[in-house]
Amino acid sequence: MTLGELAEKLGLAYSGDAQRQLTGLATLTAAGPEQLAFLAQRKYQHLLATTRAGAVIVPPDLADTCPVDYLVADDPYLCFARVSGLFDRAPVPPPGIHPAATVAADAAVDASAAVGPNAVIESGAVIGAGAVIGASVYIGQRSRVGAGSRIHPNAVLYHDVRVGDHCTIHSQAVLGGDGFGFAPGPDGWEKIHQLGGVWLGDRVEVGACTTIDRGAIEDTVIEDGAIIDNLVQIAHNCRIGKNTAIAGCTGLAGSTIIGANCTLAGGVGVVGHVEICDNVHVTGMTMVTKSITEAGSYSSGTPMSTTRDWKRSAVRFAQLDAIQRRLASVESRLDDGSEHS
Repeated sequence: MTLGELAEKLGLAYSGDAQRQLTGLATLTAAGPEQLAFLAQRKYQHLLATTRAGAVIVPPDLADTCPVDYLVADDPYLCFARVSGLFDRAPVPPPGIHPAATVAADAAVDASAAVGPNAVIESGAVIGAGAVIGASVYIGQRSRVGAGSRIHPNAVLYHDVRVGDHCTIHSQAVLGGDGFGFAPGPDGWEKIHQLGGVWLGDRVEVGACTTIDRGAIEDTVIEDGAIIDNLVQIAHNCRIGKNTAIAGCTGLAGSTIIGANCTLAGGVGVVGHVEICDNVHVTGMTMVTKSITEAGSYSSGTPMSTTRDWKRSAVRFAQLDAIQRRLASVESRLDDGSEHS
């Protein structure tokens, strides 16, 4: 695309040669004369002076300092995200059902959908317009995949899983597996059969090797616009609010409710049956052990230190209870005046 074409597609002002050809995206340091870069953080402003990029996406207040052609965007990072879609080279298979796929006679597959080799679509399943079902994907009975959604190879949707429109499910993700429900009996654990399903809203993204368990009675629900990273565990009956983001290796226990516009960083753990309100940020490796009722940032992970210092801190941590008891005893004596008698 030319610089002028990009500016028109994105509705942005620009400066430079409208006919400059741009073939892709790159960082400020790696970009060449036919690539587009972006500057989203001021700490990288010094890199403008030496960039070889053909053009750069810059915020309005830095446009005058850019030595090469540029596009002006109020939010360069968001603009970069939108431009990345224009240069995306991921292959999209043509519509149709591959001869090696297995589709039940009463499954409904839209004529504009693409179904890859060795995919299995069970009885009563519905595949919407423009959906892409990758190679070796399994779609269980009565499950639905919405229009424009893409299920990447080897993902599994059990029965009664609903995926909304324009969703992305990456490889090896499993939606609708049984929740971890068992009741202790005289002869050991007895399984609680999971009778609910999984319901995904529109524009939801689920990362590779993530698992979203079906509900015990009601559905597990992921609302519109939520994004879930790789290797995330979402247990039965959880509910994730709109536009919430969950980073890799996070684990949610059963019946967790998370509000809208939250972010859970990597490795967060959440115990079951708690609620997190809207607009909460939980930092990496935090263990959430109770409900959060006020918006803000929350942390519990222990920052890294040298092993020597960490060992000392661990010893002191174990001594905190005894220290607190001694302090309380001293304070009590001071309060009743016995310390001065």
